[in-house]
Amino acid sequence: MSLKILDTCVNCDVCEPVCPNKAISLGEEYYVIDPALCTECVGHYDVPQCIEVCPVECILVDPEHTESNDQLTLKYEHLMAKAS
Repeated sequence: MSLKILDTCVNCDVCEPVCPNKAISLGEEYYVIDPALCTECVGHYDVPQCIEVCPVECILVDPEHTESNDQLTLKYEHLMAKAS
């Protein structure tokens, strides 16, 4: 699954720097998460770091981009191979 930032985001800038896959960027109105890069921190951390630091709890699982833990692990491995 990918995560999604809701429109209740206050643009506090704390989620972007903690994303190990650089999946978070500033959109037109608030921060957005690229589902092609989001692994919910699988391979890096036990819990999604953006959710951990979000002060307004506006980051949720995106039902439009569901993936199993195995799929997220494969995505992580692919992203790390591209980064090498």
